[in-house]
Amino acid sequence: MRLSNLADYAVVTMCAAARHCGSARVSAAELAEETGLPAPTVQKLVSLLSRAGLLRATRGSGGGLQLARPAAAITLADIVEAVEGPIALTSCVEQGRHDCALEGSCNVRPHWTIVNDALRGALANVPLTQLSSPFASSEVEKQVRERVSTSLDTNGVLL
Repeated sequence: MRLSNLADYAVVTMCAAARHCGSARVSAAELAEETGLPAPTVQKLVSLLSRAGLLRATRGSGGGLQLARPAAAITLADIVEAVEGPIALTSCVEQGRHDCALEGSCNVRPHWTIVNDALRGALANVPLTQLSSPFASSEVEKQVRERVSTSLDTNGVLL
């Protein structure tokens, strides 16, 4: 599985917004400049992230963007779902989707929910505070691995 560029950019944008947490509000233009992303892309992301309840926009003098919840309460899963929709490796588990030629005889379909839940759980175990941390990337990777491994049982299933 690979995130779309837009989901990747949403993570980058949310990390930049989190670094401003507790200070003055930040504009979409400032986030674009800080991240190096094109302003129209950041504006689109701000709209999606606001609609998902992750960012809050305030108009007028002193307005701007800020996190809608504390950074510790926003996860990588929240950000990805804001852009991509529900986390799923296959579309056959979505309600109303009947576009697979194997649907009637597939023995794997009942198990995709378990896989999708494990994937979502792993992403939900990575808070925005950890993603936007000033730690060296190897230290962050180590912390993420430890957090994910402690949430799996001996068979690799999410607890």
